[in-house]
Amino acid sequence: MDLKQELSKRADIFNIKLGEYLKNGQPKTLYDAASHLPMAGGKRLRPCISMISCESVMGDVKRVMPFAVALELIHNFTLVHDDIMDKSHLRRNLPTVHIKFGEPTAILAGDLLFTKAFEVMHEISDDNSVFKQMNSGLINCIRDICEGQQMDMEFEKKHDVSEKEYLEMIRKKTAVMFKFSAEGGAILGGGKKEEIRALREYGEYLGLAFQIRDDYLDMSSDEGTLGKDIGNDIRNGKKTLIAVRSISNAIGDDRKLLEKIFGNVDASDQDVKRVYDLFKNMKSIEYAKNAALDYSNKAKVTLSMLDDSDAKQVLIELADYSITREK
Repeated sequence: MDLKQELSKRADIFNIKLGEYLKNGQPKTLYDAASHLPMAGGKRLRPCISMISCESVMGDVKRVMPFAVALELIHNFTLVHDDIMDKSHLRRNLPTVHIKFGEPTAILAGDLLFTKAFEVMHEISDDNSVFKQMNSGLINCIRDICEGQQMDMEFEKKHDVSEKEYLEMIRKKTAVMFKFSAEGGAILGGGKKEEIRALREYGEYLGLAFQIRDDYLDMSSDEGTLGKDIGNDIRNGKKTLIAVRSISNAIGDDRKLLEKIFGNVDASDQDVKRVYDLFKNMKSIEYAKNAALDYSNKAKVTLSMLDDSDAKQVLIELADYSITREK
């Protein structure tokens, strides 16, 4: 099975639906800004997860499409605002929204994407109790994302962050969206309680693996491959699992190096590389890779109670992809 082809097949169906909600609005500049990231492509992982989860419980994927669109709109809403907070210049090999359209319009564009997501949710064609369950789930998901983002920013100013604190932060900031994508797809697909629970757990483990891999890529990938500024996590003092473990274990000159460079927004590319080399020599990168592998394996184990199907196999391969991807 070709995972890329399987995801692309579903993304093509999804993109047609997404485009219907981001066109012909006025003022044109606002809608152009709101469409800038969503229509630039992206992995479409969250909507694809919702679609595949629906398929894995033998559901009709058409019923999950409004939810899938809402997920992608919320995801892009967070990216627009994240890029402003992180002062990022690139996203998907394009100028970020605030760089292209200015910060005020970028903020409004993010707000519009947020609003559109709830507009789309009203197209869920199930009974009222299911709609309320899905709507409440999306609200809880967004609340957790906001809390996780605030934790992430506060950790930048906090020298000592425990691994437990870091994992709770990425659970809220990233994993909850993966979790709800899989859970929501199973609910709308008419899955049994045990199937919904299994896919909920799968999504959370997948999200944890995905974020730990993302932290690694930000430090090690070249800008052309990743499509966004490299080294930002080091310059901003981001408390990734790699950084948390290194700071906790560094002594002597290694600790002095981290105190001098880590969190220094003016750090040179050479300084960034010195910190990266330190992380590597301390085996913190290897530690993070193993942690991501563990979560990926846990994700696959949760799927054991599902009936065998092509959709289940895609979910298994997606768990493997989460820790091997290069962007």
